[in-house]
Amino acid sequence: MNMNIHFENVNTQSTSGPNHFASKLIKYIDANTDGFKEPDARLCFIESQRKQFDKIPLFQRLDGIYFNKVQDYKKQNRNIKRTYDNADGVIFQSEFNKQLITRYFGEHKNSIVIHNGADVEYIESIKPLQGMLDGYEHVWCCASSWRPHKRLNENIKYFLEHSSKNDCLVIAGGNLEYLEQVKITRTPNVFYVGELNIKYLTALYKRADYFIHLAWLDHCPNVVVDARASGCQIICSSAGGTMEIAGLDAIVIEEDEWDFEPVELYKPPKMDFYKKVKNNIEVDYNMKTVAEKYRNFIKGTINEKDKTL
Repeated sequence: MNMNIHFENVNTQSTSGPNHFASKLIKYIDANTDGFKEPDARLCFIESQRKQFDKIPLFQRLDGIYFNKVQDYKKQNRNIKRTYDNADGVIFQSEFNKQLITRYFGEHKNSIVIHNGADVEYIESIKPLQGMLDGYEHVWCCASSWRPHKRLNENIKYFLEHSSKNDCLVIAGGNLEYLEQVKITRTPNVFYVGELNIKYLTALYKRADYFIHLAWLDHCPNVVVDARASGCQIICSSAGGTMEIAGLDAIVIEEDEWDFEPVELYKPPKMDFYKKVKNNIEVDYNMKTVAEKYRNFIKGTINEKDKTL
């Protein structure tokens, strides 16, 4: 069956996490995605903007939902839940992601957990970054769209406490207003390089030894998958879904379990770097495998739906 799948709420020109993942999925899913033919299925990212849903099977890929108690999170979630309730199938990014959304939206009739994947073939084609990082013993890096719960200050602190004198930390990513508050340029051996395109970001990962991602309650960050596939050892928090894709060799900082009640997301708790937990979770992050799982789930759901007609 050669399926036609229409991607909704996606901008493949953007390098944001969901859109970058969509570009990788389109490349490997082995289906027509040009949008000119009548679709066999619609795959919407986060939420559908349609005023009315039609008979074409709808699938929802959920990055996450809102739960910041200082915001009107119920209003923010309204259209996401509307899509959830009308979707024929829901794809969660991680077990954490599923637990959270089920807690707020209820259990979906047809869902699956498929962790994000890395374009291994593309990563293998990129050479490690050279030049500015020559001469350093170990290169550490981190990348994000920086906000308080991404914990840039904690990333820097961890680097300063665990690195050697001839190491450096390279910080990539945007949100200048927040970065100006952190004052990262005053810290020795810490360099901010701004927002990088996928090619240069991959080259940085391939030159780096460690990737720090101490974000609080993150779901399944694409930057972690890509950094790991590039050869970095991951350093992350146990709070959220990051450790699910961080690998068996990851350094995981243990934090208190979250009860899924609304929190002040931009006021994450302080971390104790010396509390660690062993990671026993391993997943296949190759994008070819991930895309096959998406295709099989969509195809299987359509086949089951056809049987009831």
